[in-house]
Amino acid sequence: MLNRLVRLVIGLVLFGAGCGVMVQAGIGLDPWTVFAQGLSIQTGVGIGWITNIVGFLVLLLWIPLRQRPGIGTVANILLVGTSMQATIAVVPAVEGWAWGVVVFLAGLVLVAGASGLYIGARLGPGPRDGLMTGLNGRFGWPLWACRLGVEASVLVAGWLLGGTVGVGTVLFAALIGPLVHIAVPLLDSQREPRRRSLREPVAP
Repeated sequence: MLNRLVRLVIGLVLFGAGCGVMVQAGIGLDPWTVFAQGLSIQTGVGIGWITNIVGFLVLLLWIPLRQRPGIGTVANILLVGTSMQATIAVVPAVEGWAWGVVVFLAGLVLVAGASGLYIGARLGPGPRDGLMTGLNGRFGWPLWACRLGVEASVLVAGWLLGGTVGVGTVLFAALIGPLVHIAVPLLDSQREPRRRSLREPVAP
């Protein structure tokens, strides 16, 4: 259990750091971060703190959907936005579009790897993922439709509030799924160790 908790905390902190790096790249963001950025622009509250607040408000939507949060759900709300805010405070904004793409991709890879860690810990989904599965379980809507509807809504709302939509938004949509698909099996805390081949030498 301790190992899973450590993986969870490290994964969530790195996830927030990756999101912060993508914010500083300045070429576009994933839908939920576009929404948080838009709210941040309108309120003057840091985007990381807004991320935490939005996570808590989304968690409240779990109640009518009859979803139960886990340790990982609560930790997600507390750590991701905090780590994002800290990263933005120390990582300068990127100048130049080409360099922005490079930095964004680095942040995206970090987010994917971090997702593998915290999902692999199996201590509860994040509030936003739980919202998608909750809508699917409560109303029987296809999971892809739940995700598309919610993320399209927050993307448009964030853009109208002033959030950054751009090539980074497209890159995130195209690459995050395949990258997480690779990361989760590699970093799953309960995956079985690879069986030693009969041809492999035995360590002395």
